[in-house]
Amino acid sequence: MKISRLIKKRQRRLSLALAGMMMVMGPTALAADLSLQEAINMALTQNTGLKVTQKGEDTAQASLKKARGNNGVSVSATDTLSVSKSNDSDRRESNTAGVSASMPLYSGGANQAAIKKAELGVKSADLLTERDRENLKLNVIKAYYDALEAKKTVAVRQETVDKYQEHYTNVSQLYSAGAKARIDVIRSSVELSNARQNLIKAQNSYEVDLATLRNYLNLNRTEPLNLTSDFSYDEFAIAMDDCIAYAYANRKDLLVDQYKVEQQEQAVKAAKAGYLPSVSLNMGLDNSNVFHPASSSSNSVSASVGLKWSIFDGGVTDAAVKSAKTDYDVAKLTLLKDKEDVDLAVRQGYYNMREAEKRFNSTKDAVHQAEEDAYIAREKYRAGEGLMLDIIDAQEALSTARLNYISAQYDYARYKATVENAMGISLNASEQEAAAKLETDVDKTLDSSPIEQTGSAAAKADTKAQAETTPAAVADELAGNEETK
Repeated sequence: MKISRLIKKRQRRLSLALAGMMMVMGPTALAADLSLQEAINMALTQNTGLKVTQKGEDTAQASLKKARGNNGVSVSATDTLSVSKSNDSDRRESNTAGVSASMPLYSGGANQAAIKKAELGVKSADLLTERDRENLKLNVIKAYYDALEAKKTVAVRQETVDKYQEHYTNVSQLYSAGAKARIDVIRSSVELSNARQNLIKAQNSYEVDLATLRNYLNLNRTEPLNLTSDFSYDEFAIAMDDCIAYAYANRKDLLVDQYKVEQQEQAVKAAKAGYLPSVSLNMGLDNSNVFHPASSSSNSVSASVGLKWSIFDGGVTDAAVKSAKTDYDVAKLTLLKDKEDVDLAVRQGYYNMREAEKRFNSTKDAVHQAEEDAYIAREKYRAGEGLMLDIIDAQEALSTARLNYISAQYDYARYKATVENAMGISLNASEQEAAAKLETDVDKTLDSSPIEQTGSAAAKADTKAQAETTPAAVADELAGNEETK
């Protein structure tokens, strides 16, 4: 039993250590103010997913370097030490060292096509990074407005609970005085309970939305945030057809698709090079030394131009050309399909934005009318002239009107951002400056990651606690040998 108490004591110490760690690493009492633009810039500077995408640029550059290297001079060195012996001769010991160089003079266009394809790959990788930044910006905007909407929803739900609590208290007092029936008290209690359920759900949604935003920003997952930007109506005056035309000309992923078409054109050229000969220049310098049975030395220099032409390869080149042409057709169809998807995305976002705009304008007066209706219903009930159902209906209508108004506001803001993203509108100057600060060094990223830091601290605390609960440590404490802390 005493050992069990000691282990529990160690566990409590571990819990306190972890709590202290979270206090050090976690948020302070004051929430950090965060505007929408600051959130976007922070995500562009810190988001881990964006770092993964940007690594594709390094891969594309390496592929280009490889393609250029295949069309350049290659140099190799050899050194051979040999010993030989035959039946009718003495043992022979020799050493041969040489340096050779080769350079392709003509590859049928294969090497040039590979270089051009790799250059297009570099451009595509840059555009994919830009597009990923635009998508990240949209995700941050949505998450930011989701959190703001959830926060206002919590306020509406809290006010509804307060109103039902006030009404329940009033009904209970009237029932005690004999002025109301028991069923009114029960119905008020049920409505209050339902309102509390809605409040709990709204509070949870708010926490989830904040967690999503922190994830995009790569912040400490428990850091409190004070979102300072609120909805501001900004009229969108661009016609839908103009939005679609702009998207066709500026969407980075469509430009990537066009580059892929051009890459497949180069792939067809490279495949057709199999029908043509290849010519290469080779040069060599050799030095031979014989150590036994007698010492001798010789040097030689060689130069040659080689021609290689595959007359028959069993249809391998034909198959490679057909495969490359098929990939070329697929690339062209993919470009067309993606244009169709862009057209649909712009139209959907545009229609949703206009619908939210109409709802936003139509719900302005509904809230004031619902507030007046709820006030009248409560006063009539207090005066004994109204019904319980009037109170419930009026309060429900008021909550619905407020939530509709809030939803319309943030729907418009989100859909407006969606349309701008579907159009391919680029980052502004401050966002581009923030994106340029993205740290892509893996070691530095891991060292600064809040997830890695939390895991490392927790592991250290757990290791320390395990050390303190070893049999030797328990025996020392039982014997009274542990120092008083």
